[in-house]
Amino acid sequence: MSMEATDVTDPEYFHKVVDCQWACPAHTPVPEYIRLIAQRRYTDAFMINWESNVFPGILGRTCDRPCEPACRRTRVEDKPVAICRLKRVASDYRGDISDRLPKIPTHKNGRHIALVGAGPASLTVVRDLLPLGYECTIIEKAPKGGGLMCTNIPEFRLPVKVLDEEVNRVLDLGAYSRFNEEITSLADLLNEDFDAVFIGSGAPRGKDLSLPGRSEASANIHIGTDFLGSVAFGHTEEIGRRVVVIGGGNTAMDCCRTARRIGGKNVFVTVRSPRSDMKASEWEIDDTEREGIPILDNHNPVEFVLTDGKLSAVVFEKMQAEYDASGKRTLKPTGEPPVVIECDDVLMAIGQENSFPWIERDLGVDFDDHGMPVVDSQTFQSTRPGVFFGGDAAWGPENIIWAVAHGHQAAISIDLHLRDEDLRKRPSPLTNLVSTKMGIHEWAYDNEISNDKRYVVPHTALDDALASLSVEVELGYDERLALAEAKRCLNCDIQTVFEGPRCIECDACTDICPVDCINFTANSEETDLRSRLRVPAENLEQALYVSDALKTGRVMVKDEDVCLHCGLCAERCPTGAWDMQQFFYQETGAQKPQVHAIAE
Repeated sequence: MSMEATDVTDPEYFHKVVDCQWACPAHTPVPEYIRLIAQRRYTDAFMINWESNVFPGILGRTCDRPCEPACRRTRVEDKPVAICRLKRVASDYRGDISDRLPKIPTHKNGRHIALVGAGPASLTVVRDLLPLGYECTIIEKAPKGGGLMCTNIPEFRLPVKVLDEEVNRVLDLGAYSRFNEEITSLADLLNEDFDAVFIGSGAPRGKDLSLPGRSEASANIHIGTDFLGSVAFGHTEEIGRRVVVIGGGNTAMDCCRTARRIGGKNVFVTVRSPRSDMKASEWEIDDTEREGIPILDNHNPVEFVLTDGKLSAVVFEKMQAEYDASGKRTLKPTGEPPVVIECDDVLMAIGQENSFPWIERDLGVDFDDHGMPVVDSQTFQSTRPGVFFGGDAAWGPENIIWAVAHGHQAAISIDLHLRDEDLRKRPSPLTNLVSTKMGIHEWAYDNEISNDKRYVVPHTALDDALASLSVEVELGYDERLALAEAKRCLNCDIQTVFEGPRCIECDACTDICPVDCINFTANSEETDLRSRLRVPAENLEQALYVSDALKTGRVMVKDEDVCLHCGLCAERCPTGAWDMQQFFYQETGAQKPQVHAIAE
């Protein structure tokens, strides 16, 4: 059975081809804002980000970067475009945006939303609902907004000024805030005069280990998330000289680097698994080791040792990983002698979990066997209508950009719920596909491919960085580096669009294609067709672009996986059968997208 011709009017077809945007949970139009940076239109680039991910300055420093492993640049070299750090450039160099923020109606619509927690998920809901006339009240046990962005990300990674500015930008749209207030009963909150409740309380409880000596040494064993929050609010200002951090995630990296700055001279990170299986981001590990903190993998803690009633060491057994045919890992002791690491304090950073003792179990909010609320993955509504979850509170620890994506979708559902409409009737995305042709073979964008390797982000000198918690380690790109890095982008949103009736099948495009992704061949079913291309299309995650039958009976088949969007096919084509067309995709939220936010 032959493949049908590709429907390029399907908004999801070219969306999936823009790998970075497809991989971003908030679907930020990445190539668009990078092009704007290359044109020094920093404010426009910032607004593209703000309308999508809400926290460009924060995420430009702290995002887990799911977009970068997907970057098409990795098809031709090791390192992707520094998408995350270019987001920071847009924030660092933007101008005044006050006239571009959404206008908040003076006359409200009479509906009032309560939001538990002032983290990124709740703030995103607020940002989307206030412009529609809703009133929003955020209730937060901490003295300020930000959630775990405030308590768990050290200032040397995320300056307080940047955090407060971006959090307050949302709050200042007109949200009511009840800080220093901890919700102890959902029933009591539901009895207040709210029309809907959004729970974005995060995963606030750090996991612990029940080992010999744990309770006796509790004065010097600290849960990592609690430690970071205590440091952030100035309650903890020092730690012992010898510190062991147990855990291999990003929280562990933040803990050890923080300890290094408040008195820890000999700080070690210990991980049960092999280094290759560590959950921490590669760049977090690099920054940790740059600061002279060793990471000891395959170390499993088995006992806390006390001397004269005080913690003095941790005993570890050496482990080795074994993998079965499916890749499932089993950790087993090696039988080597135990490893004893002397220490004054231990920081436990082995994960976080949810805790909902404040939600009564007779309110119609169902929980599963793991103590997690039952939440609809599309609508974010719990089993009690009008009660919604998002961020870490919905399905456990994730990251900021996922919390933002949850917030956008929850806001849509809250709006639909309060208008008595079907919550599964999700709004269609805003898309556009426009030719960039400016002449016979000229385009409205720079399609020259840079051969530069990824540019390193400058860092503060090590001695200066370690001297204070408030000295930002990464300095960000200056304009020269930013423009050079932006030019590494391959413009994956500029699509190669094929018009079969114009094609004379001269094969000029196949001759000039640098990656041999264009083929003219007999049609057949997909598996056979993929195997018969000049370069077999083995990545099933990316589509084949297939034309209608041409005059010879052949079809044009292009492997979207390896196309570099260089435009050489369109430049070479003598009849204009190939065109370079810019595809713009923006998710539609509860708030209408501000498509005119870019100044022309």
